[in-house]
Amino acid sequence: MEYIIQILMLFIGINCLLKLSFRKGWQTVVFGFLCAVFIVSVCPFAILQSKTQLADFLNNTRVMQDTAVLITIESVICFGFCFFSLREIPGRKKGKGWMTFLDWYPGLLLFPVLFYLLTQIIFSLSGTSFTLIACLFAAAVLIGLPLLAWLIKRLYPEKEFRLELHFLVSLFVCIIGLITTVDGTVTYSAVNETFDAKALAVSATLFAVLFLTGYGWNKVKWRIQQKK
Repeated sequence: MEYIIQILMLFIGINCLLKLSFRKGWQTVVFGFLCAVFIVSVCPFAILQSKTQLADFLNNTRVMQDTAVLITIESVICFGFCFFSLREIPGRKKGKGWMTFLDWYPGLLLFPVLFYLLTQIIFSLSGTSFTLIACLFAAAVLIGLPLLAWLIKRLYPEKEFRLELHFLVSLFVCIIGLITTVDGTVTYSAVNETFDAKALAVSATLFAVLFLTGYGWNKVKWRIQQKK
C-alpha cells in the first residue's frame, strides 16, 4: 500500500506541474516561493516524525478515507478547470467567479506531498543538519517548480493537449486515491429491496425529459447565435 501512496504522490506532483503550465511565469514563481516557505516552516514538525508514525498514519483507515475525500474534491476542481477552459471562445473575456477560482487554484495537495518528501529526505540523510536539509529542499522546490512548469509548456505548447493530460492525470489521481482507502469495510451497507418498476419508470422518464429539454435548448441557442 505504501508504494501505491507514493505513486499517488508522484502523480499529484505531475498534475500540479501541468496546472502551473497554464499560468504566467511570475505566478509559478510565487507558488514556488509559497512552497519553499511552507517547507522551512514545517521543518520543526517534520523532525519530530518517525518512520513508524508515518507508517501508522498511512495505514489509518479513517485518515485515508478523509484524505480520499480531499483528493476527490481537488480532482473535481481540476475537471471543472479542464471543461471550462475548453469552452472558452477565442477573443472572449474570461468569466469571473468560479472561472477565476479555477484558473488560480494551483493544487493544495502538493503541500502534504512536500511534507512527506521532507521527512523522507531527513530520514535518508541522518546526521545532517535538519535546517540545512530544509533550506536546500526549499531552494530546489523554489527553482524546480517554475522551471519544470516552463519545460512542460515548452515541450507541449498546445493548450488543448495539456488540458487533456491534466484531465487524464486528475482522473488517475482520483481513482488511485479511492483505491488507497479500500480495506474491505463498507461504510454504508446495501439495503435489500424489491424491484420497484414504478420508480424505475419515473427515473427513466425524468432523464428523457431533461435530456430532450437540454438538447432542444442547445439547438435553439445555436440557431439564435447563428442569426446574430
